[in-house]
Amino acid sequence: MTERLRTERRPGVVGPAVLAAVASLLAMWPYTGVIMPGPWTFVVVAVIVAVAVSGMAGRMLFARLREGIRSLLTLLVQLIALALTLTNLLAGETAEFGAVPTSASIELTGLRLQRAVDEISNGVAPIDPTVSMTTAMGLAFTLVALLVDHLIAQRLVVLTVLFTSVVGAVPMLLTFGSVNLVWFVLQAIMILVVLRFGARHDRDATRHSPFVAAGLIGAAAIVATVLVAPALPLTEPRGGAGQAMTVSADLRLGDDLRRPNETEALTVVTSASAPPYLRMATLSRFDGEIWRPDRSDRNPVEEGFGTRPWSDPIDTVEQEVSIRVVGISSSRLPVPYAAEEISGLPEGWQAMPLNRTVISPTRDAAGADYTVQTATPAPSLEQIRATSAGGAELVAAPAEGLPDIIGDLAREVTADADTDYDRLLALQDWFRAEFTYSLDAPVEDGFDGTGADAVATFLEVRSGYCIHFAGAFALMAQSLDMPVRIVVGYLPGTSTDQTRGDDRVYSVTSDKLHSWPEVYFRGIGWVPFEPTATLGTPTDFVSEAGSGEGDDPDSPTASPSPTAAPSSSSTSGPDRSDEDAGAGGGGALPRLDPTPVILVTVGILLVLLLPGLGRALLRMRRVSRARHGDAMAAWREVADTMADLRLPLQASETARTRAQSLATAHGVDAESLGILVDAVERRSYSGRETAERDLSAPLRPVIAQLEASVSGRRRLVAWLLPASLIRRR
Repeated sequence: MTERLRTERRPGVVGPAVLAAVASLLAMWPYTGVIMPGPWTFVVVAVIVAVAVSGMAGRMLFARLREGIRSLLTLLVQLIALALTLTNLLAGETAEFGAVPTSASIELTGLRLQRAVDEISNGVAPIDPTVSMTTAMGLAFTLVALLVDHLIAQRLVVLTVLFTSVVGAVPMLLTFGSVNLVWFVLQAIMILVVLRFGARHDRDATRHSPFVAAGLIGAAAIVATVLVAPALPLTEPRGGAGQAMTVSADLRLGDDLRRPNETEALTVVTSASAPPYLRMATLSRFDGEIWRPDRSDRNPVEEGFGTRPWSDPIDTVEQEVSIRVVGISSSRLPVPYAAEEISGLPEGWQAMPLNRTVISPTRDAAGADYTVQTATPAPSLEQIRATSAGGAELVAAPAEGLPDIIGDLAREVTADADTDYDRLLALQDWFRAEFTYSLDAPVEDGFDGTGADAVATFLEVRSGYCIHFAGAFALMAQSLDMPVRIVVGYLPGTSTDQTRGDDRVYSVTSDKLHSWPEVYFRGIGWVPFEPTATLGTPTDFVSEAGSGEGDDPDSPTASPSPTAAPSSSSTSGPDRSDEDAGAGGGGALPRLDPTPVILVTVGILLVLLLPGLGRALLRMRRVSRARHGDAMAAWREVADTMADLRLPLQASETARTRAQSLATAHGVDAESLGILVDAVERRSYSGRETAERDLSAPLRPVIAQLEASVSGRRRLVAWLLPASLIRRR
């Protein structure tokens, strides 16, 4: 009979393979929110199916072999099937017969993986479904599907639950958006199914009822998930400093950068008449689709930023700016241009002298409080007109094959200008006068994309938001042979009622995230411009004879120091309507700050630990009843402890027979067992409880000795997967 029951409980090959495939697909689902739909989803599904089918075939083929050898041979079959599948889907052009990998296939895969790493590190969610990303996801879920398949086959259900939960939660824990409540609910159901599978097919497990207790556990898990997830800060957006925003250095024309909620990102303290623009990264590498961050030498921020790029005849404005980061999570610090010294930072921050930005591979900007000493060039109008834009070695070569409209319009708009500065000023004024700021037009007209074609459409439609203005200005300046780059950072903040000594405190909110172009002038350095209509203040320089239109009829009103911001002496720009809110540039998206990450993790652990917690509460209740003489509660606890520990448990045996077996086979104290057996027999035959005796005293050592008689692994499984909760009474 026992052998027959064990045979019934041994799983086949189809059920575990299907269960593993479904668990892997569920773990994949959250990644569709951070990678745009594309070929990668087909490749991942194909990989999961290949793992399941080849796994079933291998286990059927080697069914008569020992389990360890069968598992190794099945793994070999799966690896061969996966190699053929992946090669055919990802590198068929380099393969023999379209499926057999060659050295060229391996080399191509390695190159694509390197590019995928670059796309992930520099990317903004949702990441484009490139061939490189497809390759990376296919290989990643090859490992996931293989591991889940073998964990399920070995009935290591606890590890399966932990692994799939972590894999599925990664996009929410590390990046990019709100908590996926639906995934949490489905994962809770999957956890129940996997635990149920493990309980049914454990070789030493007792028989289980199919639905009643399992349904109670599942309902509890789902209810707990539903209660935990809405409490997480990103489920419902809220203001305040607790909602950190992550700022990516990558600029993607057309990413959804709209911000529905305005939260404080940082505070700025300065004695200047107006707060500066704050830069976090510069982008000078354009590949036709995306502007990518500069790569340059770094040194510890304590060593400063090196020499000034402007010459002695150029006046310099020196200022001190204190910044406290409130709601930004980023590997980059917001700093004004041009930073020379920074104090108040811990070790780990690095200065990039080429673009005067600060970055760290290990630190996060959240909570940073530091002071920046700046020195900004302030050339006169005559000085900047006397020099030219140049220094092509500072930036990457312009992209080739750009739409003709970009260069044609650049030459048309600047035809009447005589100097490089006047050409750039003409471009800036043309954008601000002829274009309108809109968050809707790029979507409605279909150019909310990431490449040069989107810029071409923007130049025709003449309506968009900051990254369209900055990107179009940069490409048009490049077509005029000027070295240009795009800055990702923040518009100047808004004055508050607070002061620090004689300095005023400004608040910079999340909707101030912005992008603007800079052009390099020999002997002066990088000069910013503000082409975005209605935002910021346009760049103009003051004539040596004085400021004002009357000083130079060819020059509009000038401001003294455009490099502290596009116009440091101006206010932060015109008031922005509700439509302007969320006009950030540079690819910023909501990100889980440490508190929500902890809460998400706690939520997952709570779902995983619910069965064990429920079992612990039931034991406490029975021990309490045993303390008052309830013999049946005490004996049921002994039986359920045996079920949890996967000890042989026969429903037909008497209490005395079971006690003798436990004392003989597992070394349980016979005297304690005798007290419990006497109480059970008295209750069974006379119908009276032994209220005068505390049965918890003998019950506790019996439970402890039962647990000590098995291995630590079995005790852990008993706590995480208590079979007694779904045991037939």
